[in-house]
Formats: sequence, structure tokens, C-alpha cells
Amino acid sequence: MPYGIKLLNNISQAALEVLPADAYVVGADTPAPDAIIVRSADMHEYARNRELVAIARAGAGFNNIPFQACAEDGVVVFNTPGANANAVKELVICALLLSGRDVYGGISWANTLKGEGKEVEEAVEKGKKNFVGCEISGKTLGIVGLGAIGVKVANAAAALGMKIVGYDPMLSPAAKAALNEETLILDDLSKLWGICDFVTLHLPLNEKTRGVVGKAELAAMKKDAVLLNLARGGLVEEDALLKALEEGRLRSYVTDFPNGEIVGREHVLAIPHLGASTPESEENCALMAAQQIKDYLEEGIIRNSVNYPAFDTPRTAAIRVCLLHKSAAPELAERAGELLKNCDVKEVFRCERGDVAYSVIDVANAPDSKTMEALAALEGALRVRCL
Repeated sequence: MPYGIKLLNNISQAALEVLPADAYVVGADTPAPDAIIVRSADMHEYARNRELVAIARAGAGFNNIPFQACAEDGVVVFNTPGANANAVKELVICALLLSGRDVYGGISWANTLKGEGKEVEEAVEKGKKNFVGCEISGKTLGIVGLGAIGVKVANAAAALGMKIVGYDPMLSPAAKAALNEETLILDDLSKLWGICDFVTLHLPLNEKTRGVVGKAELAAMKKDAVLLNLARGGLVEEDALLKALEEGRLRSYVTDFPNGEIVGREHVLAIPHLGASTPESEENCALMAAQQIKDYLEEGIIRNSVNYPAFDTPRTAAIRVCLLHKSAAPELAERAGELLKNCDVKEVFRCERGDVAYSVIDVANAPDSKTMEALAALEGALRVRCL
């Protein structure tokens, strides 16, 4: 029986190449789906069917998905970090250039000269002084968050002559190795604000990062500095931001998340959420999301989950039994192995993440329905699948 995949948003058709029609039914109206692929749709009030085992977010952010509640229901939630990194990087570089020199203001003013004929050239020469800015070469760029996007921004800005200062308490060895060798990594975020001419945010939005830039941080920034936020709108306390702009303490704020409070404000450059809006980015995200769903449904492989541990070991036998369970049940894998002893157990794997764990048992013979029911009844078990 084919797997059912429900699409809550339109995605690139390239994903269908990963999910062939003979094994998958993919569409917006798929009933009782095994998995969901979503972009921006809000799933916090979505009624999840019991058959649902996986959700893939075609993008990096996942605050539109109740991932913790999903974990408790044995639903693995994936995201696609890095798939849209180049698109966002390019827009950040564009934003740096636009905010360094008042290009947007100058263009808007120049458009008002339409119809003035021969007077335009003279008006331009007289008026251009109102839009003078600075070159970004030689300026210091602070990057808060050095994941896939932050690293790309750091290296691209360094190539344009900027000095790079970064902060990320979860900086991975791979990300650190990928950074330009002259990048200065700080161990304290409070040290960053006062030494940068430009600051760009590249963080997920969660309870720890919400409002990470508030009154104190804005007060600590250099006078005439520029703040860029192409990550998530909630990272900045907008009341404090607007006051800082009104008082002239910041030169400008560039955001990819316009709302009724900031759109049209002086010194605010509001971009209409274009960060990952490129065909290339959307295709990359769709392909990555579809592949992660396929690997999990068919092989029990977990890559880039936001609520379950990673597991990337190929099966060692014909049948694979997968158990999602509470990490507080450390003996569950052992008890499951005992229930499966007549199936000729080949390998047992266990990994955990916070309150949940994932145990995988490879066996030579498929367990019968009675054994599967016994596995599902184990204390702490959240979901049992046989592949």
C-alpha cells in the first residue's frame, strides 16, 4: 500500500521525483496521511491523524509546528537547514549595501522626477547629497548565529572587505572550520553590540531567543549602527527598536518581516519576506524535505529532526523495527529485543534526545501482529513501526 503524503502548502514539483507515484500518493487532499510537508502553514491547531508519523518543514524555521507536542505523539518533525542558505545570504548582502548607502531612498526620490524633462539631470546632481552613505568595506559586521546562513554571510561579507565578529554558543566544529580564518568569535554576546557598525541576526525563534535584541542591546550598539533581521521578526523588541530609531541612535533597521507597526516608518527598510523566495531555494527545500520523509518512512533514518535524535545507520537485516519512546524508559530496547527474540535479532540501536529516545532493532524475520501489539504496550512506548 502506498504511503500518503499531504501538502499543506504548494512545493516545488521536483519533490515528486523523490516520491514516485508507485509508492506515494502526494497531494493537498491526501486523507489520513503518513507524513506532511509544510512551508508556512500554521499547524498549532491542526488535527493530527493517528497514522501521521512525520512532518517535514520545507525551510529552516519550524515555529509554525508544535514540535514538542508532536514528539509526545511519536511524530518526528524535520526541517531543512542550509537548503535556502545561499538565497538568504544573497539578500543579506543586498541589505548591507542598501543600508550602507541610502540606495532605496535615492531611487524613490529619483522616481518623483518623472516628467521634469531636461531638469532631471540638474536635480539629480543637486539632490544626490541627501542620500550619501558609507562603503561597507572596512566596516565591522557582527553576526549573531553562525549556522549555515551565518557562515555564508560571514564569508561573503569578508570577501567584500568587512571585518567579521561572530557569536554562537552552539557553534559546530564544521561551521567553525568553514569560517574565514580572520573571523573573530566572541564567547559573550554582550561584547558584540558596541564594536559593530552592522549587526545581522541569524537565529531560530524560540523562548530563549525571542526579544534577544531589546532595550539594553540597542543602547549598547554604536550610534549610527545598522541592525539587520532577516531571520525571524520576534527576535527584536519592536517598541525599543522604534524608540532607538526615533532618537537617532540607530541609522536604520532592515527586516524581512514587515508588520503594521514598522512598515512605512522612517529609517526602516521593510523587505516583503523575500529571504528564501527564489526558485532555487524552494526546490532545494522541497527536495531535502521529501528525501528526509522518504528515508524515514522506508528505512527509519532520521536526519535533521528538531524533536528526535539523529539516526543514520543503514539496516543490517531484512526487517527493521523502530520504537519511539520516552528516554526515561532505558530498558525498553532490551525488553523489545526479548519480545523479538523469535525474529532472529541482528542489531539493536538506541539514541536519545532530551525526554525522548529512538530504538531500532534489525531482525531477520517480521514480527507478527501479537508481537507488535506487545511492543506498543511497553511502558514509555510512543510509536512502533515495522519496516
